[in-house]
Amino acid sequence: MPPHPQTLLPRLHELGLRPRKGLGQHYLTDPGILADIVAAAELPPDAVVIEVGPGPGALTAALAPVAGRLIAIELDNRLAPLLAELYEAWPQVHIIHADALKLSPMQALEQTGGVAPYYALGNIPYYITSPLLRHFLEADLPPRRMVFTIQLDVARRLVAQPPQMSLLAVSVQAYARPRIVRKLPSGAFTPPPKVHSAVLRLDILPQPLISPEQREAFFRVVRAGFGQKRKTLRNSLAAGLHLSTTVTEAAIRAADLSPRQRAQELTIPQWLRLMNEIQRMTG
Repeated sequence: MPPHPQTLLPRLHELGLRPRKGLGQHYLTDPGILADIVAAAELPPDAVVIEVGPGPGALTAALAPVAGRLIAIELDNRLAPLLAELYEAWPQVHIIHADALKLSPMQALEQTGGVAPYYALGNIPYYITSPLLRHFLEADLPPRRMVFTIQLDVARRLVAQPPQMSLLAVSVQAYARPRIVRKLPSGAFTPPPKVHSAVLRLDILPQPLISPEQREAFFRVVRAGFGQKRKTLRNSLAAGLHLSTTVTEAAIRAADLSPRQRAQELTIPQWLRLMNEIQRMTG
C-alpha cells in the first residue's frame, strides 16, 4: 500500500523539511478532499496520469492504486528523492525531478514508457496557474482532462461567461470546458494559504475553438481588446493594435458587433469573427 496521506507531514517534520514559500508550497493531505480530486478526474482503468507538484506525495498516494502509469513531476530537490524512495516498490509510479513548465507532456510520457492519452492533476503552486494551464492546453498532445487545485478567485474568472469574461477565461475556454468541483477552506492546507481555494475540472474539447495557425493572431486581438477593459472595443482595439478608430469600428460592425461593446461581453466565436474582419481590412 502507498503511504497514508496523513503520515506524510509528520515525516517531513522529522526530516526538517518545511514548505518553501518561494515555491508556493501549501500541502493538502485531507483524505476526503484527495478522494474528491481523484473522483473528479473520472479516470478510466489503467489511466496514464501526469501529476504536477506532488510535494510530499499525498495526492500521489491517492492516485497510485488507481493509475496504470503515474508520472509525478516535482521541482523541489528535497522532495523528489523522498518521493522516489517512497514509491521505489511501485513500478507504475515514476518520479521526475524537473520543472513542469519546462518539461513537455510528450517528454514526460516518452521518459516513462511511451506516448499515450493521459490526464493531468495536481495541487499546484498558485503563481504558476496561468502558464501551467497554457502549457498543457497548447501542448502538441494535450490531456483528456485536467483537475487542479487553484485559487478560488482565479477559478471563478476561468468559468466566467459574458458579460464577465476575462482574458484568462478566453484563453482556457478556447480549449476546454472548465467547472468548479468544490471550494476548499484555507485550513485544509499546511500552511494555510491567505486565499480561498477550489478544485477545478477542465474537460478538453475534442477540437479547440481556435487552430494552431490562428493562435497568434487571435490572442493579439483578444489581448488588445482586454488591454483597456473600461474602454469600448473600438477604442481598446485601436490603441492595442495601433489602428485608426475608423478601421476598428468598421471591422467591429462587419463582425455583427457594436463598437460600444466591451471585451468582457464577447464570446469566443465573436472574437474569431472580429479577428477575421480585422485581418481582412488590414491585409
